[in-house]
Amino acid sequence: MNVVVLYADDWRHDTLGVAGNPVVKTPHLDRLASQGIRFTENCVTTSICGVSRANLYTGQWMSRHGNRGFGMWQTPWEETYLGQLKGNGYYLGHVGKWHNGQIPKDKFDFAVAYHGRHWYETKEYGRVHVTQRNENDALKFLQNRPKDRPFYLTVSFFATHAEDGHKDQYLPQPESMELYQDVSIPVPLNATQESWERLPDFFDEKNEGRNRWHWRFDDEAKYQRMMKNYFRLASEVDATCGVVLNELEKQGVLDNTLVIFTTDNGYYHGEHGLADKWYPHQESIRVPLIIVDPRMPSSKKGTTNQEFTLSVDLAPTILATAGIEAPQRMQGRDISDLYLPVVDAKSAPWRTEFFYEHPTLRSKDFIPASEALVRKDWKYMVWPEDHVEQLFDLQSDPREENDLASDPAQAKRLAEMRQRFTELKEAAK
Repeated sequence: MNVVVLYADDWRHDTLGVAGNPVVKTPHLDRLASQGIRFTENCVTTSICGVSRANLYTGQWMSRHGNRGFGMWQTPWEETYLGQLKGNGYYLGHVGKWHNGQIPKDKFDFAVAYHGRHWYETKEYGRVHVTQRNENDALKFLQNRPKDRPFYLTVSFFATHAEDGHKDQYLPQPESMELYQDVSIPVPLNATQESWERLPDFFDEKNEGRNRWHWRFDDEAKYQRMMKNYFRLASEVDATCGVVLNELEKQGVLDNTLVIFTTDNGYYHGEHGLADKWYPHQESIRVPLIIVDPRMPSSKKGTTNQEFTLSVDLAPTILATAGIEAPQRMQGRDISDLYLPVVDAKSAPWRTEFFYEHPTLRSKDFIPASEALVRKDWKYMVWPEDHVEQLFDLQSDPREENDLASDPAQAKRLAEMRQRFTELKEAAK
């Protein structure tokens, strides 16, 4: 079976029309969800571009693959799903953002890597927007691939990531500017000064999440302008996903292609007085996941699933679809267990919790390390450099505003979650 991964950037779980977003228009991805299954509790195990990509390709937690920023992971290439696919005869392609050091082009049959800007001057395409460039390169791969081999392609978008050095941050294509002109983007209920002040005391104006909040969200007019352009970038990615899917259909291979749409991390839209990602709050760790698998029974198409699926699960899922046994040190689990008929009635129950980790970047004042034990009803957070623990009841407090770690009534729960956190952290190594 062929495999196509549509991989967007800085795009959290609810930035989809089908997920109930009242503003953003994503008709092609909504249609994709109607043809497959959407996982509503899908999360990343580290919420940052480089590490999350390493998690995707290796099927491992950061603690095991060793990439703690934007360099190359330490896992042998042959143990990644990319290496496994190539070694089993797949025609291997990558388009767009790589962000794990220099892309090893010799490992691919087709590889073009670029990110960081929204507009490029190129010899091939002239002046071109990064998302249009993604589209052009994806079509070049699909139209020129050998027709007698199975293929794999990552379309790794830079959008909706901001252009960090640009005062306007989000730079959509001119034809998108008519989108969202006459709407008002709702401001999150916890995008407030009070919510910012509820964060641990070490969060101050030197924190990069707060710094970027000032770039984007610190007054109402700026918030509206930034979020409209952010949503325009999302709609452009959606349109390119539609073009890629149409090309697969035109070539007659869509019915033999596993299609995955997901993203590298979530994104604060001002919640907690923050911007960007990194930390263990729901806005940062929950991301979209849509899977269309030709083996899927019709009863599963157009459905949702609420189990905890993780970024590390996609590697073994892709390999299982290709009929390849996952390397022993992969830590994820084949997601098709959740949508294909059960073969082994003795298979282990699905996870109900997971370990989250994020390294310090530059210094703890800039982006502090964070860790968590995440369950659907409770979350235990740790800020290791300042020895701070937090505990949140996600049922009654889904916005994570009321820290219960010092509540005597929760002492037993805190102790139990602390112990389980330690066990899962050790298992991630």
